[in-house]
Amino acid sequence: MKITYPKEAQEILQKLEENGFEAFLVGGSLRDELLGLTPQDFDITTSATPFEMKKIFPDTIDAGIKHGTLTIKVNEKQFEVTTYRIDSEYIDSRHPKEVTFTTSLKEDLKRRDFTINAFAYSERTGFIDYFNGLKDLKDKRIRAIGDPKKRFEEDALRMLRAIRFSAQLGFEIEEETKKAIKEEAYRLHYISKERIQEEFLKILLSPHPERFLLAYELGVTKIILPEFDEMMNTSQETPYHECSVGEHTIKAILASPQDEIIRLALFFHDYGKTKTKTIDENGIAHFYNHAPKGAFAVKEILNRLKFPKKISETVTFLVYHHNDEFLPQKKYVRRAIHKITPALFPYYLAIQKADILAQSDYKKEEALAINAQITTLFNEIMEEQDCLSLKDLAVKGDDLLKNGIQGKNIGKVLETMLMHILDEPIDNNKEYLLSHLNEFLKKGEKNEGK
Repeated sequence: MKITYPKEAQEILQKLEENGFEAFLVGGSLRDELLGLTPQDFDITTSATPFEMKKIFPDTIDAGIKHGTLTIKVNEKQFEVTTYRIDSEYIDSRHPKEVTFTTSLKEDLKRRDFTINAFAYSERTGFIDYFNGLKDLKDKRIRAIGDPKKRFEEDALRMLRAIRFSAQLGFEIEEETKKAIKEEAYRLHYISKERIQEEFLKILLSPHPERFLLAYELGVTKIILPEFDEMMNTSQETPYHECSVGEHTIKAILASPQDEIIRLALFFHDYGKTKTKTIDENGIAHFYNHAPKGAFAVKEILNRLKFPKKISETVTFLVYHHNDEFLPQKKYVRRAIHKITPALFPYYLAIQKADILAQSDYKKEEALAINAQITTLFNEIMEEQDCLSLKDLAVKGDDLLKNGIQGKNIGKVLETMLMHILDEPIDNNKEYLLSHLNEFLKKGEKNEGK
């Protein structure tokens, strides 16, 4: 079996072998090569200790040397090279107390997570598969090496990684491995929020985000994202829905593009329904103000998961506005673009379309038609470069000062002018706006008094 890999990695393997050491490509790069995917990283394992490697390679980064890992640079490319090792007792369901170097490749591979990640390869030795990973790859199966409970006791993050690989590759998780996840899921309490966020995003952006349902069934979301369990347990007795909030959420994500902002907003778009549900005398469910009420909670969730501030604020804003409705006419669309902003309006349209596609057939075609009309109008408005914000207004604050408008009246008049121009973009010229200045001033004062 021939594996394709970078010449720089080949150079590292050859130099290690020339100096009397074993060296192999290992892990995910081999799995991806076999699946016809493009590997992201090429990791190497060797019988050489870090100090022996440093004698061979002059350009290394030693950040992981404590655990036997050096980053070796060749032609500006970086490769992680790790000494064969055996891990001692794991002290926090994540990290070994200490590592012991070994001369056995098999012992090193035995400590890894899943059979499909435990391959090794070198041109000198060929392809090595001690744990029947090739069969699991062929059968599209995620299986822990050895005792799955022990693997998850060592590193609880592996449970989330199993679900992530399942989502990315479309593989099923082997039954014993699945059983162990269910029994050991509580250990995910020990995993950092940053690592959980990373795996959560990979599942969300994968070809199979419906694997969140498996995470729910195995008790994983109860630990890392209990809000999803709340959504799964919130039914929707309305003509527009045929399933729970959680199931609807997954359907919406499946109907959306693989975009981080869109899918994050869709994952949380209806979370507010878990807090606002009421049932009327006819047995119909209502979720009044679920979007704004949900947005406040969503910001807290995203902050808890250590999402960057900008992402958190953008997703929260889109959750707040995802349920906004308006007529498919240009003046209403302009006002909506002004409120949601031109940059975020395409996200709003994509979120709304996916939300509709995930609903029942009741009035679905009508809703999709309106979404398509608004999309067309948005594109026309952007192409025509209509005024959509104060910066596009033909009149500025200095112009009002020169015409006797002062203090807080400047902001009121500019805002009133903008609302007029959103309805009548043809009037966006200085002569017209200043000639109607008194009208805008009176209207601004009247609006403030309401």
